[in-house]
Amino acid sequence: MGNIVAIVGRPNVGKSTLFNRLTQSHQAIVNDEAGTTRDRQYGKVDWTGREFSLIDTGGWVVNSEDVFEEEINKQVQVAIEEADVILFVVDVLNGITDLDVEVAKILRRSKKPVIVVANKADNYELHPSAAEFYSFGLGDPFCVSAINGSYSGDLLDKIVETLPDDKTEVLEEELPRIAIIGRPNAGKSSLINAFIGEERHIVTDIAGTTRDSIYTKYNKFDLNFYLVDTAGIRKKGKVNEDLEYYSVIRSIRAIENSDVCVLMVDATRGIESQDLNIFSLVQKNKKGLVVCVNKWDLVEEKSQVVIDSYTNAIRERLAPFTDFPILFISALTKQRILKVLETAKEVYDNRQKRIPTAKLNEIMLPIIENYPPPAWKGKYIKIKYITQLPVGAVPSFVFFANLPQWIKEPYKRFLENKIRENWDFTGTPINIFIREK
Repeated sequence: MGNIVAIVGRPNVGKSTLFNRLTQSHQAIVNDEAGTTRDRQYGKVDWTGREFSLIDTGGWVVNSEDVFEEEINKQVQVAIEEADVILFVVDVLNGITDLDVEVAKILRRSKKPVIVVANKADNYELHPSAAEFYSFGLGDPFCVSAINGSYSGDLLDKIVETLPDDKTEVLEEELPRIAIIGRPNAGKSSLINAFIGEERHIVTDIAGTTRDSIYTKYNKFDLNFYLVDTAGIRKKGKVNEDLEYYSVIRSIRAIENSDVCVLMVDATRGIESQDLNIFSLVQKNKKGLVVCVNKWDLVEEKSQVVIDSYTNAIRERLAPFTDFPILFISALTKQRILKVLETAKEVYDNRQKRIPTAKLNEIMLPIIENYPPPAWKGKYIKIKYITQLPVGAVPSFVFFANLPQWIKEPYKRFLENKIRENWDFTGTPINIFIREK
């Protein structure tokens, strides 16, 4: 189970710096090309073999201009609801402000594990002044300097120590795990209700998860799989559900725990920035993807032209990853909802697909011969052999070359496209590795 650690605190105490410090040195997932503003606020940390997701709640507030107490209260509230451990960041140089006292009050009531992080302790002389933070009643303050990194290792040790024990869920069998994700009001609940339908008895919940239940086992129409609950579809918290950033943080757990994500988009609104945020989480976690344009019953003209222009618009917004199915559905009238499950199952099968090495070389080597990687400083780059790695989470191909370091991104994309042209990997990301032969 992915554990979630959330960073809270008032503005300018160095939350983002701390976030970068804790994620950067062990982070393979952040790639800057995605260009979504919120990428900086979600990362994975792997420390001494424990992996957790780190979220900087400050980054999720929609308009950070008005940093009023209520904005910060919302962040703290979302952290309390969704996180396993909370890092409460304060600033040693400024000491305690009224806002800090407010936050501490909410955290004390929450009974969630909290670590008070006294940031900006850039030199040792500043450590004693952290003593005033004992007054929060939240345990020992932990001095760090996010800027120069001192004590960040100790902080990570402390976080890992505080995380709840890994409760690995025992799922009866290896079935596809499908998550329905999307912005609020895109129709996730309607779709799930349409799947589950009147026949309540076909659903078995798996007990023993911290959240009400993350997996719902489902078998119907000869399909057998787990629906991954977007934590909180069933539980309406005390929180105003209209807050967009809750939906993204909620989705994190569901995405991390699934194989294939069904991203619901509202046909009447098109793709919005929040959809892109959720999509970038799917990409970072290398999950399979099916895009469903819901509320298609509300769209007046449904000609092929309209469908094509919709499809192209979606692929353009989500490029460079464009090889995924797009379905036009209506959860309300149940139009094509079975197709959603069938397509998700196909994407799942594509993720498991193995291509025999002989076949790979027979088809790909001539293609590479005709379009070799560009020469570098007069040296010719040769790819001699290709193989697919044993099935991991994502289909991964290794190309053995004499000068692997000079094969750049565009050529890798070319190789990926050629693999996709020859074999069906619709909906699933592919890894391309170039290694020395």
